[in-house]
Amino acid sequence: MNKSELIDEVAKDSGLTKADSEKALNSFVSAVENALRDGEDVALVGFGSFTVKKTAGRSGRNFRTGAAITIPPRMSVRFKPGKSLKDSVNK
Repeated sequence: MNKSELIDEVAKDSGLTKADSEKALNSFVSAVENALRDGEDVALVGFGSFTVKKTAGRSGRNFRTGAAITIPPRMSVRFKPGKSLKDSVNK
């Protein structure tokens, strides 16, 4: 399912227009991005939780040249599905 299909489903299920559904989805995505950027976790009970984890810098190799390179530390987003979501997928 892509974004436009998700918007169609939200509009169908909620009775909102497609334009309002798109605004709601964009607002949700923006709110999650802002919270994660600020270092906060986002927990949706039953659905899952988004967290940010810092990965340490490390050394690596350029596969083409074999030269050593430094991979900088960075933040990565993790998603852990909730029990209800796991149960509904595994039915």
